[in-house]
This record gives sequence, structure tokens and C-alpha cells, in this order.
Amino acid sequence: MLQNLKKYLEVKSYDCASDIGLLALRIGAFLSLLLKHGLEKIDPEFWRTVGPNFPDPAHIGHLSSLTIATISDFVCAILLVLGLLSRPAAAYVCVVLSTAWAFTHHFIYFGKGLEPKHGELIVMYITVSLAVALLGPGKYSLDRLIFGKREV
Repeated sequence: MLQNLKKYLEVKSYDCASDIGLLALRIGAFLSLLLKHGLEKIDPEFWRTVGPNFPDPAHIGHLSSLTIATISDFVCAILLVLGLLSRPAAAYVCVVLSTAWAFTHHFIYFGKGLEPKHGELIVMYITVSLAVALLGPGKYSLDRLIFGKREV
């Protein structure tokens, strides 16, 4: 079992341009997620004011749903920027955002009204997190330093 986990966390080595592309993808997308959505979720005032009314698509409680979203947008975003535990972190973000897009935003893609839902941005985060979950973080990551590399 440990061997399978290590194999899952090993980093596939691609050509230099692809590895740089994965680095740019990780940093660009997940630094944006962290700065816009992650930092707001660690603010105690946000928890006090928004927490009791935070969307609860899984019916587990508003604060539990906010905790899951905070792990996605703050903790996993940091891990992905660093390239640490990238595949599980990206899979987590993908599942959380897909759930939010489906059950909270009701698959709204085009924003309407005074407060658009920014569905296209959610889809971009889902797409990038799925790509990183499938491809791995690339050569320029802490995962490669810690878990080693695997040639493709």
C-alpha cells in the first residue's frame, strides 16, 4: 500500500517546456485562488458574518461546508503553488469546486445581473485542478524533491 502511495506521489518528468508550463499553470491559477478566495476564508470576521449563511450543498452544516471550502481555497492552494502533495490537493480542489458549481451555482456559466456568478472562472479552476491531478505538478515542485521522479 505504501508503495502504491509513493508511486502516486512520484513526479513524472516531461520535457522542459512542459515542466515550465505546469509550474506556470500551478502558480498562476492557484495563487489567484489563494489571494481572492483563500485569504478571505481565514478572516475571523468572514467566519462570523458569512459562516452561518455559507452555502451548504452537502447538508452537513454551514460551518462544516465553510471548513471544506477553506481547506480547498487556502490550504490546497498553498500546497499547489508549492507543488507539495499536488495530485491529492488538486483532486480535492476539483471535487469541492465541482460540487459548488453544480449545487450552489447551478452550472451558471455566464454571469447575469448586478452580481454575476463568474461561472467561467469556476470552470477554469476546475479544469486546471483536474489537469494537475492527472498530470502531476511537473519537475519544478517540492513533490519531486521529496518523492522523486518517474520518467515517462
